[in-house]
Formats: sequence, structure tokens, C-alpha cells
Amino acid sequence: MSSITNIKVSVRDLIEFVLRSGDLIFTFSGGSRNIDAIKIHQKIQNSSGDNYNSEVSISYIILKDNISLEINGRIDGVIIGEKNIIIDEIKTTTNDLDNINEDYNDMHWAQVKCYAYFYCVNKNLNTIDTRLTYYQMDSGAIKYLLKSYSIEELEKFFMGIIDKYIYWAKLQKNWIEVRDSSIKRILFPYGEYRLGQRKLAVAVYTSIKENKKIFIKAPTGIGKTMSTIFPACKALGEGIISKIFYATSKNITGKEVEKAFTLLNKKGLEFKVVWITAKDKICFNEERNCNPDLCDYAKGHFDRVNNALKDILNENIITREVIEKYSSKYRVCPFELSLDLTDWCDCVVCDYNYIFDPKVYLRRFFSEEGGDYCLLVDEAHNLVDRARDMYSAELYKKDILSLKNKCKGISSLLYKSLNKINSYFIQEREKCEKNNLEIEVEKTSPKEIIPLLKSFIYQVEKFLAANEKSVIKEDILEIYFTFNSFIRAYEIYNDKYVTYRQKLKDEVLLKIFCIDTSEVIGNCIKKAKAVVFFSATLTPMNYFIYLLGGDKDSYRINLPSPFKRENLCLLLDDSVSTKYINRKYSYKNIISIIYRCITERKGNYFVFFPSYVYMKSVFDIFCERYSKINVICQKNSMNEDEKNSFLRLFSEKNEETLIGFAVMGGVFSEGIDLAGEKLIGAIIVGVGLPKISLERNLIKEYFNENKRNGFLYSYVYPGINKVLQSAGRVIRTESDKGIIVLIDERYSENTYKKLLPAEWASIININNITKNLNNVIREFWYKE
Repeated sequence: MSSITNIKVSVRDLIEFVLRSGDLIFTFSGGSRNIDAIKIHQKIQNSSGDNYNSEVSISYIILKDNISLEINGRIDGVIIGEKNIIIDEIKTTTNDLDNINEDYNDMHWAQVKCYAYFYCVNKNLNTIDTRLTYYQMDSGAIKYLLKSYSIEELEKFFMGIIDKYIYWAKLQKNWIEVRDSSIKRILFPYGEYRLGQRKLAVAVYTSIKENKKIFIKAPTGIGKTMSTIFPACKALGEGIISKIFYATSKNITGKEVEKAFTLLNKKGLEFKVVWITAKDKICFNEERNCNPDLCDYAKGHFDRVNNALKDILNENIITREVIEKYSSKYRVCPFELSLDLTDWCDCVVCDYNYIFDPKVYLRRFFSEEGGDYCLLVDEAHNLVDRARDMYSAELYKKDILSLKNKCKGISSLLYKSLNKINSYFIQEREKCEKNNLEIEVEKTSPKEIIPLLKSFIYQVEKFLAANEKSVIKEDILEIYFTFNSFIRAYEIYNDKYVTYRQKLKDEVLLKIFCIDTSEVIGNCIKKAKAVVFFSATLTPMNYFIYLLGGDKDSYRINLPSPFKRENLCLLLDDSVSTKYINRKYSYKNIISIIYRCITERKGNYFVFFPSYVYMKSVFDIFCERYSKINVICQKNSMNEDEKNSFLRLFSEKNEETLIGFAVMGGVFSEGIDLAGEKLIGAIIVGVGLPKISLERNLIKEYFNENKRNGFLYSYVYPGINKVLQSAGRVIRTESDKGIIVLIDERYSENTYKKLLPAEWASIININNITKNLNNVIREFWYKE
């Protein structure tokens, strides 16, 4: 006899999945409308009398075909009268109430009928009344639609819904049995663990089992991807978690995840993994337009999407290419199909945005705390600055003035609203001029502008509801979403933020800047059961534990490199100053070091710099002096094809030396894997400090005031992580050999020395030895 499988689903998700049909329509619905809708729900509930019980949680379990289906929901209102009970469902609408009748929306009735059935069963009732309460957003008028049902009618309706859903429930049940059985059988896919790899895997499993956060510093080559995925899969098979989210900051990391799951799949693991690609990238149309009249994939999407799901779920490794294949076959939106797949897959691979960004996070999973998911956060050192961007917001006067001028003659209301906002910025500029200030920093939120922004947002929502095809719609929406982001930042503003105004000639920038990310990230990770932060460069650990929302109960582990130390030649030249004021005097020395490093052995090398300007200055002189050496230089802006073309030049078949000039912290300093002869050396110029800037100085001042070393938090720690990431490009496998050369006088200072890996303690200072640089490198390459 088959075992019972427990499956949970919400009433709303059940109804929408079973009854959805027709076109995929992205009609404009404003963010403020959603907030207003919540307030309207509360207003109606609070004004409905003592016999109105609001937000009533309800649950129903049905056992069918060895599936225990638990269906949960929350009723807007239960009205308990003397002779009857009414189940109330509140809906807000911008439609004219005259257009709303009993046939207006079958899904609304389906939802309230499910609630009514559960309530009848729980309370042993034979009959019950249902009510749909429609609130017109603009006029404030209310329309009630009432229907009475017997429990027999409700049961027949509900069982009809279940009969349609049970196929999918069986599909899920059968898959869970197959998956969990395979998880029990699967062994670690490599013959043996690398040094530290088993310790890492055990630490990840223990953290998940104990619902903990863990911070892992694991050097390149230890096998972090497999060592986090494998124990997470084991935990899922034991029912500790229900889903894995693998968060990345770069597409290339997602490729490593694909390699890991493909290997496990070949070894016998049955596990469904889906990759989410941004809508703009995966859209089939040249210009994204989700209007069903213009997009064949939106037209009738819901009539076909369940068939597409049924078919694509025969696959286990569901990459972007697989999604595009099935979306094309069934003529459905590939982005929406990928979102639907997240409900049915065991692991979701996605950018940080889909978990941490308040604008685009996956609400179906992360709207509330306490989900039984595991988050695997790869290259976690990148999340601090990414989170700062996600939770900061800025406004530019020029954008507001530009849209104001475009609205002239199209909408007087929008024009007037933008004119008031523009006037606010003019006043701010005049204040700066009067006080002879280019920058003004405050520790209070810019509350004066918020009513002006909200007024504009309200006007936009009214305008676009009536002018869906306006010629300036896209311009309006761009500012609309910018204003919404600013208001969102304002609403969570606290002592971890500052506000600054910056006058740039006639331009004025107003920014809400998130300095300390500990709270915003901390709130996000509360929505998961366990979180694993890992990187080769979580240095120093306490810095990252704090800013990534950890606490004193968080686990931590610091693992040594699994590679032989003798395969790496570590050199330091501390005779050169690369501080900003001294850079123009360093070119000659740096060029000399580069040349001497690459002449002892032909091969591919990277030279990393702290900035594009510095890199380009040295590059130009090097090319002039050594014109016969093959050199390439990273451009400030490169598309995917250009990046891939750049990397393809690093071939193990190169017969002549190739030097790639690149910047630390850029696309070639982390996340790329040039194993073996593809890369045999990296020369790192400077200590990676970010450029001195207003925001970096604000970070420094904040942490100084909070009894932490602001200079370290703002400049040194981010910089040294760039250095370590750049150095990590050289040794990728156990058989790799290579050289790393650090150039800067500061590496001999204790502040920087103690941040370098312990295995770098034997670094050779080529400025203080009797042998010259060429002899040291020659001995490394050609020693017996």
C-alpha cells in the first residue's frame, strides 16, 4: 500500500490554478492601489459591527488517492447573525459597479464557496450564505452580491475543483516518492572528498537541520557548489525543508549549479531544478509588450500553460534553454512559465533579486516569515553592496523636468503635479546655493517630498486607467516606479539610513541611502528556515556576519585551501605605492614587474587594477613599449558576447603569451573558471580600495559613530575581498600551477597582512631578497 503524501495549497492558489483561462494580461495596477486595497479591507471590516469577525483562518484536509491535501485560507469576514451566517469576501475594483453582476468573476465566487464549504463542515452547518463585497476605488461606493448554498451544493462544487486538481496532486505525490527514494540512495558523486569538503557538507546539513544561519569561508577548489547542494538535497529528502533556493549574483555561477545537478542526475538523483531568467532577457519579442493583441505568447496563455507545465515537468534540469523550447512549442510566456515552475520544482536557481529585492522578490514564497525553505547564497560577499542598491532610492531633478515637459498638452493634472515636485527641487538647489554647499547630509527622512510623490502616483493611476495607450506611457511608468521605490525606502527609513542632497551645476540629486544592510537582509532571511552564506572571500568573517543579518547564534566555518601550497608562487613587491596621489609615478615600475613576470614562461596572464583609468594608463604605455606582446584590455562596458569573446582568447592552445588587463571587482575578477593552462598567473596592482566617494565616506562616518572602524568597513574590507577574488582566478584545480604577484607598499602593513589567507604567510617579498624576480619565478616553474 502506498504511503500517504501530505500536500499543502492555499485556497487562492488552488482556485487560480484550476480555473485560470484566457489571455495573459498585464493591465496597469498601481502599487498605491494595492496599499489602498488593504486599508479598504480593514476599513470595511472595522465598520461592519460586532458580529463581523475579520481575517478568520480556516483549513480543510481531504484524503484522496493516498494524498492528504491540506487547503488553507483566510476569510475576510464571517458575519454571525441570529438566523444565518454569511461568509464575506471583499474585492476592490476600478470598474463601474453597474458592470458588476453575479457573472462578473467566477474565481471570486469559487474562492468564497470554498471558504463556505470548509466553514459548514467545521461547524456542522447544512446551509450558509455567501457575499461578495465590491468596493469601487474611485467613488467609494459598495455593491453586495449574495448567494445562499446548501452544503450539498458546496460539496459538489468543491469536489469538482478537487477532481481537476487531483491529477496535479498525484503528479506531485508520485514525484515526491521517486525523488525521496533517489535522495536516500544517492552518494556523494565524487570518489573521495577534497580536503575540507566533507566538513563543509556536514556543516551545511547540520545548519539546515537546526534551522540556523551559517557563514562559510571556503577557498577556491574545495567544491562549494556541490558541498552545499548535496546536503541540502539530503535535508529535503528527509522532510526538513520543502524547497531549495540557490541565489547567485552572476550567470556563470548558475552554470556551475547546472554542472552539479547534471552530475548528480547522472549518478541517479531525481530532482527538479528550474532557473529564473529576467523577463527582459527571456522575452521572445524584440520589444517586451505583454498586450495579448500584440504578443502571441500572451494571447490565450492560460488556455495552454497547464499543458506546457505537464510536458516540461518530464524534464529535471530546466534551464533557460529548456524553458524557451517548451514555451515556443506551446506558445506561452517563458517568464511566466518559469514562475509557475517554481511551485513544482525542488530547487530554484535565481539572482539575488528574487529573494532580497523588495521590488521583484518572489511573493508566493517570501511574503511572510517562516517558510520551510533553505537559502543557499553563493558569492555572498557580493550581497552587501547589492542590498545597499536594492534598499536605497534616488531622484534626479532632470528626470522630473523632462517628464513634466512631455506631459504638457497631454495631461494638465500630471503636468501640475510634476511642476510641484520640480519646484521642490528648485528650492533644494537654492538652499544649497545659499549655504554654499554642494552636498547636504541629514539623518532624517525627506518627508516633505513624500506627499507630492504620492499625489503624482495617484494621478498616474487615474490617468493610465483611462489612457492605457498614451504615447508617453513608458516615460510615465519609469518615473512612477522610481517614485514608488523612493516611497518604499522612506517607509522603512531608520537610523541605518541617511538622506543626502547633491547639487551638480543645475542638477539636484536627492537620495535615501541604506548604509547598514544588517536589518534589511536580516528581515529577508527570517522568511526561510535555514540560510547558508558562502564565498571564498568572506574576510573578515565578523564584518560579513553583521552586515548580512547574522547574529551571535549564527554558525561559522573557515576552511583551508585544499590545494598544494607548492603549486602557487606567491610574490610581493612592497616598493611601489599605488595610492591615488602616487599612481602616475608607479607606471614604470609596474610595467617592469609585469614584463619580468611573464618572460620566464609563455602563457596566459591577468593584470588586475583598482580602476579603469589606472589600468588604461598602464596599458597604453605597456603596448607602446612592448608592442610584440599580445595584450587585451577590459572595456568599461561590455555585453555578454564581448565578455565571452574576451574569455575565449584565454586558450590553453595559445602559442604566444597573452596578457589581459582587467579591473578588480569587475566581470573577469570573479566567477570565471580558467583552469589549467588557460591562466597561469595574476598580477594584482594595489589593495583594491574602492574609489573615495561621498557614499563610501558616509559609510565610514556611520560605522565610526557606531564604534566600529569606519575606514575598514567602508574601504579596506571591500577592497581586500576584491584582491582575494582576483587572486582566486589562478588555481582552480589540484593540478594547476601559477603565480600571484601583489604590488603595493601597504601589503606590508599589519592591517592588510592579517587579512590575507593564512596559507599566504610564506609570501616572498621580491623587494627584500638577493635573488631577482626572474630567478624566483624561473625556479618555481622549472624546479624538479
